[in-house]
Amino acid sequence: MATEIRLGADDRKELLERFLRYVAIDTASDEESESCPSTEKQKDLARLLVRELEEVGCERVRMDDCAYVYGFLPERLPAGHPAAGKVPAVGLIAHMDTYPNTPGGGVKPQIIEGYDGGPITLPGAPDVVLDPAANPNLERCRGKTVITTDGTTLLGADDKAGIAEIMTALSWLRRHPEVPHGPVSIAFTPDEEIGRGADHFDVEGFGARYAYTLDGSDLGEIEDETFCADTVTVTIEGYDVHPGYAKDKLVNAIRVASAIVDNLPERYLPETTEGREPYLHPYTISGDVSKVEMKVLARAFTVEELHRREDALRTVVAAVNERFPKAKITVDVQESYRNMAYKIAEDPRVLEYALEAVRRAGLEPQRHAIRGGTDGSRLSFMGILTPNIFAGGQNFHSIREWVCLEWMEKAVEVTLQLLQVWVERSAGE
Repeated sequence: MATEIRLGADDRKELLERFLRYVAIDTASDEESESCPSTEKQKDLARLLVRELEEVGCERVRMDDCAYVYGFLPERLPAGHPAAGKVPAVGLIAHMDTYPNTPGGGVKPQIIEGYDGGPITLPGAPDVVLDPAANPNLERCRGKTVITTDGTTLLGADDKAGIAEIMTALSWLRRHPEVPHGPVSIAFTPDEEIGRGADHFDVEGFGARYAYTLDGSDLGEIEDETFCADTVTVTIEGYDVHPGYAKDKLVNAIRVASAIVDNLPERYLPETTEGREPYLHPYTISGDVSKVEMKVLARAFTVEELHRREDALRTVVAAVNERFPKAKITVDVQESYRNMAYKIAEDPRVLEYALEAVRRAGLEPQRHAIRGGTDGSRLSFMGILTPNIFAGGQNFHSIREWVCLEWMEKAVEVTLQLLQVWVERSAGE
């Protein structure tokens, strides 16, 4: 029989206070940094979370040198319970860093209680308006509490909403000793926004084969697919001579790079694709006349589609090389991550139980594929099957970022229901 899970006003207040406490800490990561974590300031939040995990009763709490934070909640089942000793450890994961290309320090949240459904002006940028016409989910939050930025920074709901939800769920369990649960492993990771969130993850120490990131968006959303992703580096070596004497000698690497970008089929670009369509995305170019390095993101939901897009890029490069035969062009492909669906299909319980938890929270599950990746993409291939649960945030990475408190509350409820589902299903095995 399912255990009743109900959050009250005090829980909602705690959730809000935690969220505001976390977003006040600047944790932007830095793609150019080679250190781990990429920014020391991520450790400020990590140290706070170590203290708070201990306060809510977690054991084996630690922060490692790279600012990964771990904790563990032992199984709590009454003697003789049919699931005792049979429930596998279930992991809960969120990332601490925020997107580095939008200011993330000095966050001043605007809290709108009883949102009336109209346009929202951001006080730090009066010309920036959250228009419900461009943000249809705002209509779904009419009468609820909406939290926005002031228009000068991002908010940090990605993923401090997830952190606040996990911590509130753990706190709720501490206050409700009558509610049984299996072992729970917790991890808060650095540098997810720059693709390094799983680089130094302690899989063995984490101790769970099944886990969930709370890093999604819309209410009721469960994401069990991600892109397959590679990063392609195209290096162009030209030949630089004085431009006054360049005829039949100069090979301008900048022109060659421009020709490659210009000849990518428009139907292959992120700005022309949606849904399950793959893309190629040239996102950085650096260099000069003599040498240019260009990076291109290749994304697709299957490995086969991914390779076809990479082959299309090679075809473009070869055609441009015929036009500039004296240029030396190399193409290097580095694997980033693969679609978690390949691994989740091997043991679909991790998805099925999440869908059931959403239903128990009174929501209709929305099963989506992510046009992107999460820590769960790589963790699933590292031995921890890790779908993604909604955390409620909207307009990630933007000064227009916002979140609904009641959606966050539902994410807490789904998390607690999920732990109950694992207990019940384990009892029947």
